Amino acid sequence: MNTLRLIGRSYNLFDEDLIANESKILELVSNKRFLVIGGAGSIGQAVTREIFKRNPRILHVIDISENNLVELVRDIRSTLGYIEGDFSTFVIDCGSYAFDVFMQNGPGYDYVLNLSALKHVRSEKDPFSLMRMIEINILNTIKTIKISHAIGVKKYFCVSTDKAANPVNMMGASKRIMELFLMREGGAIPISTARFANVAFSDGSLLHGFQQRLMKRQPISAPIDIQRYFITAEESGVLCLMSCMLGQNKDIFFPQLRSDFGLLTLSEVASRFIESQGYVPHICESESEARAKANVFISQKQWPCYFFESDTTGEKSFEEFYTESEILDLTSFSGVGVIKSDLAYSEIALDRFLGQIEFIKKTNTWTKGDIISIFSELLPNFSHIEKNKYLDNKM
Repeated sequence: MNTLRLIGRSYNLFDEDLIANESKILELVSNKRFLVIGGAGSIGQAVTREIFKRNPRILHVIDISENNLVELVRDIRSTLGYIEGDFSTFVIDCGSYAFDVFMQNGPGYDYVLNLSALKHVRSEKDPFSLMRMIEINILNTIKTIKISHAIGVKKYFCVSTDKAANPVNMMGASKRIMELFLMREGGAIPISTARFANVAFSDGSLLHGFQQRLMKRQPISAPIDIQRYFITAEESGVLCLMSCMLGQNKDIFFPQLRSDFGLLTLSEVASRFIESQGYVPHICESESEARAKANVFISQKQWPCYFFESDTTGEKSFEEFYTESEILDLTSFSGVGVIKSDLAYSEIALDRFLGQIEFIKKTNTWTKGDIISIFSELLPNFSHIEKNKYLDNKM
């Protein structure tokens, strides 16, 4: 499958920047000690491969997914082989006490890259998943930064999202809040981050769902009015590595827009994917028609599709990488833009946010409305729109 063709490009976004900076990146990575948190996800695996290729002295990867860690090792051994340094994986939750002990007794690290995240908009459908989102995207980030600083880490990287720019959903807002804490913690330890587009065919994404539906001979559904930027998994790894190794303190990297790097509707990508597999999209009038006639259409080399207008909570019709108030550097790199403005934050407001979260956790009775109120107090321009419909109610 030619992922680049499916997302409308013929080249890798960051090739020029890699060529121009490879010797510097290699010097910074070679013989250094790395810890990748959340390294078994699609982006984490891509970052791990980029570090591995440049011969680190230590490359440790932790994740809560035992199976994905196994596949990461098999994939690297089957393609890149071996390095002289120590490449090891550990099934550890970075929010656990076991992680604290692991860091205290480990070999020490020069760089810590945190790729762990709850990334789905659908996670805001209930107050319990929302609290886990806060714990992973915000509280664990603060915790792992403080531990990194305590053990002498030279640089901390944490992945953000384009949905943090003018957020309309709780996931994007959680990452925006995370960025504010990154700015604060950057006073103690050098930190950088990256906002980037949807990673095409990453685990759990809608495009990955297309692959699953094809394998299981099931209909494909997608909204016709939602537009997204897409990058490949390899590009996501390169962007994170560049931000970590080349970014200055508090820099936010993002893919720089070009004339042929534009927004695509999810239904358009679905049609391209179906055609790439040798089928013709057959547009159905409803989910029930697509399900009922799936076998008939597929036997005729037509794939049943249900394309619809989005009506669920948290869906932004288009994506953007930065806000109007942020200062941009668009000249240092060819394919990468850098947000140079130090995001404004209030120490009092951040501490109040943490106190409010801890308070409602202790009550054991928090609601989604409670969390939205706390988010909105810290982010006055947060334009959350509740539609009382969620992606779990879609095919």
